[in-house]
Amino acid sequence: MASGLRKSLLVIAALTGLVGAGCAPAEEEGIELSIATFGEFGYGSLLKEYEAAHPGIRIQNRVADFEAHHKAIATQLAAGRGAADVVAIEEQYMPQFRQSVDKFVDLNSFGASGLRAQWPQWKWEQGLADSGRIVMGLGTDMGGLAMCFRKDYFAQAGLPTERAAVAALWPTWEDYAKIGDLFSGKVSSAKFADSAGGIYTAVLNQSPENFFSAKDDSFIADRNPALRRAFTIAGQIGAKGQTARVTPFTQPWNIAIKQGSFATIACPAWMLTQIQEAGGPENAGKWDVAAVPGGGGNNGGSFLTVPTQGKHQREAYDLAKWLTEPAQEVRLFTESNILPSEPAAYGAPEVLSKTDPYFSGAPIGRIYAASADSLKPNYRGLKDAKVRPTFGTALGRVESGKQTLDAAWDQAVMEARAAAS
Repeated sequence: MASGLRKSLLVIAALTGLVGAGCAPAEEEGIELSIATFGEFGYGSLLKEYEAAHPGIRIQNRVADFEAHHKAIATQLAAGRGAADVVAIEEQYMPQFRQSVDKFVDLNSFGASGLRAQWPQWKWEQGLADSGRIVMGLGTDMGGLAMCFRKDYFAQAGLPTERAAVAALWPTWEDYAKIGDLFSGKVSSAKFADSAGGIYTAVLNQSPENFFSAKDDSFIADRNPALRRAFTIAGQIGAKGQTARVTPFTQPWNIAIKQGSFATIACPAWMLTQIQEAGGPENAGKWDVAAVPGGGGNNGGSFLTVPTQGKHQREAYDLAKWLTEPAQEVRLFTESNILPSEPAAYGAPEVLSKTDPYFSGAPIGRIYAASADSLKPNYRGLKDAKVRPTFGTALGRVESGKQTLDAAWDQAVMEARAAAS
């Protein structure tokens, strides 16, 4: 479809959604809806717009930390009370909550099956439950994946600084590790990467299977070569002292960004805002964005669900449906770097043309859209969220010199097997 026509259709869709919504006021006055998310989904202005178009509806926006949010959902579902009307669930937790599918509204009852073409097959299927018979959630964003790098440090190392030339340095993660050796031999003022855990996650998320078999959900962490490869690449970089040893999204990580303690970080689209906020204006123009080793990839992505305990399920669904329409997804990227999971949205002219002055004018719209197009989703097992942290913790032991790579791997596999049982 021609870009001009696509843009026109998106605008028409947005206007139609608002006009239609305005013609269908809430069945009762004074309906209050709540939506619970983790981190910042960029919904602030959209929720105000929705309220203006829906007289009688007011929306409470609940925002919590990632882990606290998902633990609260489990508690609220078990208690049968306390959950928001619309609840966001991150992709790695979807398998866990599918086991409580009776606690969520089947969105098919409101016609969600008619929205299927909005998403690529893999994203749509992640929101299904009960062997695909139930639509449990509507897809919001995806992370996509790129590599953020410090141009000034690359120049000090005698490396290229132009983003295409930088991407050419590391077609594979093994090549990325070699650049780490070269960089570390020439630059002493900064580490090559933020953490072994971040590298490991990026490498692992490019494989079709991680800890569990896509065929029968059996535990395969001890015999999956893709998992061992990711652990080894990241662990070797960490063991050489080439990481700043900071856990992403912690205060030490924020300080490390501000102080320029590392030169590269595998960055999903949503992380750009966090890097900018942590780095402050003094680091503007020092960062750039290049393609990630290994081609595309993904880190993150969520779904909006409607718990059955809510009193206004139809209104909650209408809100979730509107927030996940392409027109709103386009705005979330242009305003907040939240990458859409819908091809009509991440292929929209407004997305493709977006650049980011903080990151040296990088064409982030095109970079992340290309990453999305080449994305190959990986299977998330039922106990993915319980198993996944054991390997990140093990890499931390390697980084700190407390364990060898092989010893850390053996312990991680043992702990992961116990968590999976």
